[in-house]
Amino acid sequence: MSEERSLKKQKVSDESTAEIVAEAAEEALRLHPHPQVDDTLVHHDNGEFAKFKRHQTTAYDAESLENNTINPFTGNEFSNQYFKILKGRRDLPVHAQRNEFLKVFQSTQIMVFVGETGSGKTTQIPQFVLFDDLPHLTGSQVACTQPRRVAAMSVAARVADELDVELGQEVGYSIRFENKTSNKTILKYMTDGMLLREAMEDHDLKRYSVIILDEAHERTLATDILMGLLKQVSIRRPDLKIIIMSATLDAEKFQKYFNDAPLLAVPGRTHPVEIYYTPEFQRDYLDAAIRTVLQIHATEDEGDILLFLTGEEEIEDACRKISLECDELIREQDCGPVDVYPLYGSLPPHQQQKIFNPAPQKLRPNGRPGRKIIISTNIAETSLTIDGIVYVVDPGFSKQKVYNPRIRVESLLVSPISKASAQQRAGRAGRTRPGKCFRLYTEEAFKKELIEQSYPEILRSNLASTVLELKKLGIDDLVHFDFMDPPAPETMMRALEELNYLQCLSDEGDLTALGRLSSQFPLDPMLAVMLIGSPAFNCSEEILSIVSLISVPSVFVRPASARKRADECKMQFAHPDGDHVTLLNVYEQFQSDDALQIGLHQWCRDNFLSYRSLTTAKSVRSQLRRIMEKFDLELNSTSREDDIRKALAAGFFMQVAKKKSGSKGYLTIKDNQEVLIHPSTVLAKDPEWVIYNEFVLTSKNYIRTVTAVNPEWLVELAPKYYNLEHFNKGDVKLSLERVIDSVETKKRVEDSKDKKKSKKKA
Repeated sequence: MSEERSLKKQKVSDESTAEIVAEAAEEALRLHPHPQVDDTLVHHDNGEFAKFKRHQTTAYDAESLENNTINPFTGNEFSNQYFKILKGRRDLPVHAQRNEFLKVFQSTQIMVFVGETGSGKTTQIPQFVLFDDLPHLTGSQVACTQPRRVAAMSVAARVADELDVELGQEVGYSIRFENKTSNKTILKYMTDGMLLREAMEDHDLKRYSVIILDEAHERTLATDILMGLLKQVSIRRPDLKIIIMSATLDAEKFQKYFNDAPLLAVPGRTHPVEIYYTPEFQRDYLDAAIRTVLQIHATEDEGDILLFLTGEEEIEDACRKISLECDELIREQDCGPVDVYPLYGSLPPHQQQKIFNPAPQKLRPNGRPGRKIIISTNIAETSLTIDGIVYVVDPGFSKQKVYNPRIRVESLLVSPISKASAQQRAGRAGRTRPGKCFRLYTEEAFKKELIEQSYPEILRSNLASTVLELKKLGIDDLVHFDFMDPPAPETMMRALEELNYLQCLSDEGDLTALGRLSSQFPLDPMLAVMLIGSPAFNCSEEILSIVSLISVPSVFVRPASARKRADECKMQFAHPDGDHVTLLNVYEQFQSDDALQIGLHQWCRDNFLSYRSLTTAKSVRSQLRRIMEKFDLELNSTSREDDIRKALAAGFFMQVAKKKSGSKGYLTIKDNQEVLIHPSTVLAKDPEWVIYNEFVLTSKNYIRTVTAVNPEWLVELAPKYYNLEHFNKGDVKLSLERVIDSVETKKRVEDSKDKKKSKKKA
């Protein structure tokens, strides 16, 4: 049964472009008529689109538009390259079910789409939607969310090529601290966090006609909130289409959550994968992984290798070692050449793209073939598909965020993966031809020790930012918000308590003016409050720099081969009061004329600093500065370090540790956790009181990025938090009592002086 859509009139700024686009769509359907399509697709009159009618289309109609010589989205002629890519696209498994997809898409508001990685769902489904929905004719957009920045950027670039448009024009992406879109953008790939930020300003997401939540199975914090939010928005906006896409067949949960939404499943293009286990437990998984990769290169047939590791430092270290060892293999055993590429979230886009380079050529005509070795975090598990991978090495670990609400500590811990993740990793080996997966753990460990599915992030995160987002989204009843997996009440209470101390929420739980302003910054609430309060201490420029530097990976580089030299270079920037002002010194030197004269790349190499982290911090700082200017927050500067440390204390007053009496260690003030200051600190001595940026759980409890503070500042800046009734008996409480007595005595003396002055004047 056909369905008719009436679309509102819309003024088009560029009439000639509008006419070309309209004529292109009309011409394509005139040349390829179809009985189900209305023969008056578009009428154009004096720069306005009059009533536009369209009946249900099929894959045939969309393919007519694709096969036409004119691009219906730009009005330009398609290039030869476009038709070459189009041929390959139509071989993807998802194309076989295009008709079926369109029928479900048109007949329902919310649908669940399951496709294995490599089926083409992330690149093709949004394009099917574009050709069916034609959002450029109605001034609307199609959004496709990704859990990771790297996926949003790389997929947007690929789809721009496939649609024969310039990236940032009709197809663009939006990620934290980077927006590559324009007023022409009709398909926007974005991180789920960015769509959430847009929803804060526009609760009904009116600019979108279709929203696609991709990789929903990853269950990031933002994805879970978006699912609850879109469920509500769908009631208020029956015209909004929602597609939930997942790479696993655990889709029944999504179906049930979205009121028994219809499900469409597409098989991937996979070959059989042989799985090998180790006979016994591996004590050093990194060493075992490197040995396995070298053995594969020396003994196995051609095909690229994908090794999964847990983080940037580990990956870069493995890249160096494997490159050196492979050079020896090439000399001694006549092995083929290799290119080793790292892949992790904070890697710059141009370096991420190298993973798609072809494998190196043979060194000699009769020599052994070359291969690519890609060493990645779990980004390569589902978010990206890399052709040519035949061998996968899986040590069975990934870094996961874990939050303990009792002691208010959130850490990234290396944890065993789930069975679902292990299956996804193994599947990467069967994309091109039959492959092999080497699991560096025993078969018994896989069966008995790995959990079925990873716990969603919402169950293991600090929810302060989440609660602030929900409040800004207009959701006040947090208890009854429809989470797919509700977080623990204790975690929610901790978040409300933290936001109340930061004065983002009132005692009644309502959003304050400071809370509304904090939500405008893409930062943790603590950092946002610190930045907003910094003008009062005359150091907003300095706090801007510090916040930017702690929002990017470490700027200090400490290679194993030159640790002593790297430490000496770091001490050139060191400030005796701590690490935050040291970071500020680094940034100011990076911006100096001396660094520019030498060349920033060379200056960073000479000083063992990360050029990538510093340039990212510069970009982050520019965006945060623009937000401050937008809300008329004063930009000022100081030469007094005490002003900077006071401003830091005003933000980090909940992350404070006090030196233990007669001991090297420290105690966190509220929870009495015994901690040590991380060896990377530059503190000249062990001060009595310090603030810290993060709590690191390794073999010992460490606090990292620390600065010495005066306890009197803490009591004056956060009297509500430092109410002695909230502290348990002990060393910290006794010290605070003395500090509060000292503050009150000073205040009485100052009041007495003021009274005397007043009497004299009188």
